[in-house]
Formats: sequence, C-alpha cells, structure tokens
Amino acid sequence: VSVSPNPGVAGSGGELSLAALLPALGRRLGLPAELHVVKAPASRESSGLVLLSSCRDTAERLQRFFSESRRSGRYPATYCAVTVGVPAEREGEVCAGLRREQRGDAVTVVPVAAPSRRSLARKEVRKTLTRYRVLGTAGGCALLQLQPRTAFPGQLLAHLTLLLCPALGDHAHSAPVGRVLGQPFLLPAKAARPTEQV
Repeated sequence: VSVSPNPGVAGSGGELSLAALLPALGRRLGLPAELHVVKAPASRESSGLVLLSSCRDTAERLQRFFSESRRSGRYPATYCAVTVGVPAEREGEVCAGLRREQRGDAVTVVPVAAPSRRSLARKEVRKTLTRYRVLGTAGGCALLQLQPRTAFPGQLLAHLTLLLCPALGDHAHSAPVGRVLGQPFLLPAKAARPTEQV
C-alpha cells in the first residue's frame, strides 16, 4: 500500500494517508494520547523519517520552530546518506536549478544547468543548495552529512547524483550516472532512462 506522508491529504485511489494511520500506530505503541505529525517528507514520492508527538502543543511549537528557522535562514535539519562513490572534495556545496518533469508514469527531478530568469520567476525551476561533508569512506562508498539550505522534493537525492555519488539503494535517481573505465560521469537528463525503485 502506498502511503502519502502529507498529513493533510486523505489519499486517493486506495492510498492511505499518514493521518489515517496515526490512531492505529498510537494504539500499537500503547500511547494514551493521539499522535500529531510534527514533520514528514515533503511529498508522496519521498521516503524518510516522520517526527510525531503525542502532545498537540509540543507538535505546534516544533512546527513553528521549523517554519521560523526556514524563514530566518537557519536550517536545523541534518541528514546522513551512504553513497556509491566518494565525492572529489571532502566538503562543499551543491547548488543547482532543479525541476520536476513527468516521464511516462513517473515524476523525476531533473537538474537545469542554466535556468532562465523566466523559468525561475514562474517557479518552473527552483534554485537549490545543499552543504555536504564526508564523515567516512570504505569500499568505494562514503558516509555523507547533508544540510539542505532549500527545500525541494528529491533535492538531496538529485544533489548526490550531481556529486556523481548516488545514494546507496536509490535506483530512481542514480540512472544519470554512468561509468567509463571505472570513472563516473553524468549522462544528459534526456539520455538517462527513468528506472523504478527496487
């Protein structure tokens, strides 16, 4: 069953919403109070952690904290990812224009090398920024700390692909990274076939 992480969406076509699952989850955990979503992935296509609270006031305070942090340019969320490949630099930033593109039945996140002012003004393309730092490496893989400075669905996975180090187990976004003589390179977005997550 596909689960929509957006607590405000009831789900359609047989999909369940996260909000619909909260009462059963609360009972299963033996909690006396109802659960409230504090923070969840931005879209149905995203996976990730969901922060819940059994106290409505606490949930609302934390939601305000995240909103105010974003508005003031502070980004309290830090993520870790295991990547296939090691970035050339131990730390840095990935700044890229991204847009969502429909390809068949799938929606993919596509980097835009030089977005026009018009596409940015129409919000067809969003400027995105992620800071990263390599925490460790082993066997051709790396553990990266990621701090997104903007919020765009699929941003972190797309930025890892732009580093030529897709997230381990991410089949949908790693397709544009090819290899020649063991060296990774980025395929043009149109040449990369969309693949499904396994």
